[in-house]
Amino acid sequence: MAARSITKLDKSEVLSGLFAEWDAIDALLEGLPETRWRAATPLPGWSVQAVVSHIIGTESFLEGIAPPEVDIDVSELEHVRNDIGAMNERWVRHLSGEPGTGVLERYRAVTNGRREVVASMSDVEWDAPMPTPAGMDSYGRFMRIRTFDCWMHEQDIRVALQRPSSDDELDGTASQLSLDEIAATMGFVVGKLAKAPDGSRVSFDLTGPLARTINVSVDGRAQLVDDFGAQEPTATIRLDALQFTRLAGGRPMCPARVQEVELGGDKDVAAQIVERLNFVI
Repeated sequence: MAARSITKLDKSEVLSGLFAEWDAIDALLEGLPETRWRAATPLPGWSVQAVVSHIIGTESFLEGIAPPEVDIDVSELEHVRNDIGAMNERWVRHLSGEPGTGVLERYRAVTNGRREVVASMSDVEWDAPMPTPAGMDSYGRFMRIRTFDCWMHEQDIRVALQRPSSDDELDGTASQLSLDEIAATMGFVVGKLAKAPDGSRVSFDLTGPLARTINVSVDGRAQLVDDFGAQEPTATIRLDALQFTRLAGGRPMCPARVQEVELGGDKDVAAQIVERLNFVI
């Protein structure tokens, strides 16, 4: 079996998106009334404060800080499905009694520390392989995944606070990097999860301010392609790009951008893919 290739990404671009995303979340939380920190997000069992606690926990883990001990077995909670979920929940539980202002201070402290660490990395360190949520890949890929994760959680917070992103707020590097990360998984989704038959040519037509086209060809294995040459797609899936990210992340669609998913070509295959879009751990 051929060795898996390592994703090499431009450090300045990824860090620009990641830092901008941390700033966007900070701006959402600045001055937030204490009651709004308790607002429920689309994630089962998690408030705004829980989402921010999770981000703090992940960045703390990357700093080498072990998750705190808590007073319950978090693995028994209904919404905890795996070891990563249990680690996340320990941070959520640990910070649940803190006031929102205190959680925001911790968020700022850990993200400021992380900025210094990643900005000072050499290109060799940035491209070095390491375990990531997507398997062994570069540290740079991991940071794109972090951008994606934080960006998705920004949208979770926005839904909870009823402050949907404007078109201008969606038009940024973090949004594009997040879509890049989702697009990178579509071969897996189409081939492995949805089991699209050999010879399938699947085109995702994403609309709205994040509009783009994602093409997947199944020829022995499913992989991203720029186009299908002179051939037409065998199945098409058309929907708002933000809604696409919500489905890919296992979230309900954003009420501010309600749009039907339009299926074309082999609608059975297209529907099968939509049903299995959620690839997030």
